[in-house]
Amino acid sequence: MIHMGFSGLVAFFLVRVFKVVSPVKMTFEIYATCVIPISAFFASSLWFGNTAYLFISVAFIQMLKALMPVATFLMAVICGTDKLRCDLFLNMLLVSVGVVVSSYGEIHFNIVGTVYQVTGIFAEALRLVLTQVLLQKKGLTLNPVTSLYYIAPCSFVFLFVPWYLLEKPGMEVTQIQFNFWIFFSNALCALALNFSIFLVIGRTGAVTIRVAGVLKDWILITLSTIIFPESTITQLNIIGYAIALCGVVMYNYLKAKDARLTQTPVESIPDRAAKV
Repeated sequence: MIHMGFSGLVAFFLVRVFKVVSPVKMTFEIYATCVIPISAFFASSLWFGNTAYLFISVAFIQMLKALMPVATFLMAVICGTDKLRCDLFLNMLLVSVGVVVSSYGEIHFNIVGTVYQVTGIFAEALRLVLTQVLLQKKGLTLNPVTSLYYIAPCSFVFLFVPWYLLEKPGMEVTQIQFNFWIFFSNALCALALNFSIFLVIGRTGAVTIRVAGVLKDWILITLSTIIFPESTITQLNIIGYAIALCGVVMYNYLKAKDARLTQTPVESIPDRAAKV
């Protein structure tokens, strides 16, 4: 909630006060049918994903995040932004098998935390696909600043609801010591991450965004096992995650191959026909 509030405030100053970028013509219909659903899934992704940390380890969460290409591919097929193909389906099946093997090898497996994380993954996948639809199908040109300008405040409202419910008198709430600089630096990192996410979606599409996080996941898994000794990973964890990453890399190769074929110059087609 703090992240969304901070991102929305920064975007507001950039758009309305400093006028670094100009707002787009946002109608009530587009805001109600596109921005609000995207914001709801964005908030759901943050809430479910962060709640999972209360039940399962950081390393296992990163392994489960290998399911993101599978979830995004399924959502893209359902929303009509991608086509169901046999090679991609088999590739997604390989990723799923790898995640299942990795989950089977988890020592401290918790079904509640796993359900939270998987739900957050599918919410994030649907949010990415809907954002791509908003950018391409609705004819809106949203840069990272204007995307946050419209989406972050609405996500803040959605995240305020569970926070308010947890803060009701009589309910047990984890007490934390507020440190301004920790929260401020954390909010800056979240702002940079949100900018990069919307930038990548606009340039490459939602389906390929997860591939860029593979190196980050390996770093987080390694660091989590060093910083948190109780976050033990087994050999079966590593084998399953390696299988899933092979599927992610192969998926990236297939999508890059499709992109090269799509960018083939039209004038080269008659030349090939003449040679035949």
